[in-house]
Amino acid sequence: MNKEQMVVNAIRILSAEAVQKAKSGHPGMPMGAAAMAYAVWGRAMTHNPADPKFVNRDRFVLSSGHGSMLLYSLLHLFGYGLTIDDLKSFRQFGSKTPGHPEYKHTVGVETTTGPLGQGIANAVGMAMAEKHLAAKFNREGFNVVDHYTYCILGDGCMMEGISHEACSLAGTLKLNKLIALYDDNEISIEGNTDIAFREDVPARFRAYGWNVIDVNNGNCFEEVAAALKLAKDSDKPSLIVCHTAIGYGSPKAGQASVHGEPLGEENLAATKKNLGWPETEPFAVPACVYEQTGEAARRGAEAQKEWNDLFAKYAKKYPELKKEWDVWFSDEIPVDLLNDEAFWAFEGKSATRNSSGVVLNRLAERVPNLFGGSADLAPSNKSNMKGKGDFSAETPEGDNIHFGVREHAMAAICNGIRLHGGLRPYCATFFVFSDYMKNAMRMSAIMGLNVPYILTHDSIGVGEDGPTHQPIEHLAGLRAVPGLTVFRPADSKEVAAGWVAAMTGDAPVALVLTRQDLPLYEKSGPEALKGGYVLSDCEGTPDVLLMASGSEVEQCMSAQELLKAEGVKARVISMPSFELFEAQSDEYKESVMPKAVRARVAVEAAATFGWHKYVGLDGAVIGLDRFGASAPYKILFQEFGFTAENVAATAKKVIG
Repeated sequence: MNKEQMVVNAIRILSAEAVQKAKSGHPGMPMGAAAMAYAVWGRAMTHNPADPKFVNRDRFVLSSGHGSMLLYSLLHLFGYGLTIDDLKSFRQFGSKTPGHPEYKHTVGVETTTGPLGQGIANAVGMAMAEKHLAAKFNREGFNVVDHYTYCILGDGCMMEGISHEACSLAGTLKLNKLIALYDDNEISIEGNTDIAFREDVPARFRAYGWNVIDVNNGNCFEEVAAALKLAKDSDKPSLIVCHTAIGYGSPKAGQASVHGEPLGEENLAATKKNLGWPETEPFAVPACVYEQTGEAARRGAEAQKEWNDLFAKYAKKYPELKKEWDVWFSDEIPVDLLNDEAFWAFEGKSATRNSSGVVLNRLAERVPNLFGGSADLAPSNKSNMKGKGDFSAETPEGDNIHFGVREHAMAAICNGIRLHGGLRPYCATFFVFSDYMKNAMRMSAIMGLNVPYILTHDSIGVGEDGPTHQPIEHLAGLRAVPGLTVFRPADSKEVAAGWVAAMTGDAPVALVLTRQDLPLYEKSGPEALKGGYVLSDCEGTPDVLLMASGSEVEQCMSAQELLKAEGVKARVISMPSFELFEAQSDEYKESVMPKAVRARVAVEAAATFGWHKYVGLDGAVIGLDRFGASAPYKILFQEFGFTAENVAATAKKVIG
């Protein structure tokens, strides 16, 4: 057995042993995909374990994240710092080897995967970033951005709708630096895939505009390596269909039961015998395996040295581009938005979706590496950057992305773009369709990626389009996601604050915006970055606190005047973001919402869930715990009680 085959078998054995020790996990996929993975990591991929963040490295995404031991075995064997003890701690509390790969948690993991199909969409985003950055920075003789994105995905990823969305767009964009390897083992948890999945996958991808290569024996790394060479010569994204056997080498090979449960000690011993594995002790790896993987590491280090030399010459010949490069690849934006007066300057009434369009274009003048777009709604959600061109197969230098009607893939692609580095992606759709993209937004939060989500048409203010397009439960649902900042501004200056939060923090931000015009308030502005603040106060201690987000702040402001005329002192609190408010000190929160003032009214044209924390047992929430209706929005606000008169009447009731 040659050294390369020994590495392949080491991946299989280590994966199976770790699952066995943990008494849980997925041994089948790593064992079946080991040859594919070695062909990528040992033959095709440029990577340097000594510098896992080498900017021109090839990216690798394991879309089939349940097979995480495949990736952990690779990271260990190729020298990324995972030890044998780390492998022995697979799926244990606090270990570097959790059940699914986690970005920022384990060195060498490019993205968190597990929800099937999202990994391939992340990979599409990475390939888009590479294409766009290459168009921006490369010059003749200086291909400083020149790398591939590899992705291993399985039958489950292929079944998920997000893979259809993302791969269709990848074909349209001719992302020829994207190479996907399909682990076609024809097994899912419930049995053979033909019980639910009989489509012609190669035909589907050819229809998308992909280059498709068939590898009859996906368990032979030489055949896969040959296919990878062909893929690199294509002017299209490539799908390498690898016919594999789940649980390869074990007595349970080809069986559904090997997908998600340990082999068992007897089967593990039989597997070692079947594969000719020379070690009997658990987790023992022959020295020749490390010698072989060390060769790949040395090639990667040499490739990085060559790139460093090239980039030094590039910087000398193109100093202005080098300055831009430093800005694009910095974690900080190149402008102080808080002290930029022009950034905060607005006049008159405006729908916050329109204000967002103004702010986005102001940002585009100040932050050169914005890269984003909409799910076929840019004219409506004002997400187009003027004069910045369109990103396409023919014009990769363009900054505006046309995602098509693909909300789920759009969000996951933006995660991939942000993970790649060098670009600041954003995306946009109607707020009600955040349901379609929710899991990818959740992944943004898990990974701590500050992706701005522009979500317009935010309430029954949508009006005539009716309940199918009027978000009701969505604010509460997104507020429940840990690590996601939901920001619903009340006017143009609060919109600017929301964008500052999105551009400067380490969390994704959902900018929830109106279709209808809203007033501009005198005292709004950067204070909104605290999440909740006193927008309009009364003389002395207030009798009642009126609080709201977004468009309903207007009703509270008008109710304050009605109450004042009756001798009732009301304080109006704008609450654009629960999350940012909760991050403030106890002293600040007390200054805004004194505990002594128990009479409180919250107003929001959405589900009441979540507001009771702020109004308490003695307060009231004017909300909407039912679906909306089709009518002009002013009529809907009147019918559902979102009026200054109802707010004032409710305030008097809670005062008692």
